[in-house]
Amino acid sequence: MSDIQRYDFDTRIHHAVKHNGVVYLTGQVGTPRESATQQTFELLNKIDRLLAQAGTDKSKILSAILWLDDLRDFDEVNKVWDAWVDKENAPARSTGQARMAKSGMLVEIIITAAA
Repeated sequence: MSDIQRYDFDTRIHHAVKHNGVVYLTGQVGTPRESATQQTFELLNKIDRLLAQAGTDKSKILSAILWLDDLRDFDEVNKVWDAWVDKENAPARSTGQARMAKSGMLVEIIITAAA
C-alpha cells in the first residue's frame, strides 16, 4: 500500500490528501459575503496552492464538482473558471445547487487530481 500524505490540517480535516498518485481536495470556499466572482477567485487560488503542496497543478485535475448556493451565479462563476482552467487539460466537471454550510458562502469547489 502506498503512503498517504496529508496537507493543510484545519480543526478536523486535512484540505488535501494524496494516495496512490491521486490528490483529493476538500471543498474549497471563499470568504462569505463577498461576490461569487471574488469567492471563486479566492478558492481557485487555494486550489492552486494545495495542488502545488501535493506536487501537482491544475493541468492534472481529473474531476471538479462545483456547488453553487444559487444557480443564478452560474455565469459569473464560469467567467472566473474559464479564465483559470487549463483548457488543453480541462477536467470532467459537474455543477449543482446546494445550501452552503455558512451563510454568505456562494461557491464551493471539490477537486480530484493526478499527482
